[in-house]
Amino acid sequence: MDQDMEAQLYRLTRQLKDLNQAAYRQFTERTQQENDQADFYREIKPFADHMQILIDKWRPLAEKWAAFERPAHLFPVQIKDTYDNLAIVCVTAFQKDTRKRRFYETIKSIDYVLDTMLQATSERHV
Repeated sequence: MDQDMEAQLYRLTRQLKDLNQAAYRQFTERTQQENDQADFYREIKPFADHMQILIDKWRPLAEKWAAFERPAHLFPVQIKDTYDNLAIVCVTAFQKDTRKRRFYETIKSIDYVLDTMLQATSERHV
């Protein structure tokens, strides 16, 4: 994998990490409030659309990187699952009927994969 692609992967992974944390904050600080109701067209859809654009760029780069680098504690299925989980979390963060424990575990799982990738690529792209 060339350096430009790896640098792009690092940037996208960093952005996804930030969006994952934004979804966590949305859920814990706003969605859990009884009187809070997010506006679909002003908040939920733009957030989900932005996430989808990023994950669609991130996944092929992440899969190529993992095949080339073969990181010890990261497998191709984890990249696919992270892609799927990010697509789900960006919407469930706004839903009041989302189960807390499941949401928190999904956030942790996403963070693990993104942190592993950031750590592996950061030495060359900080």
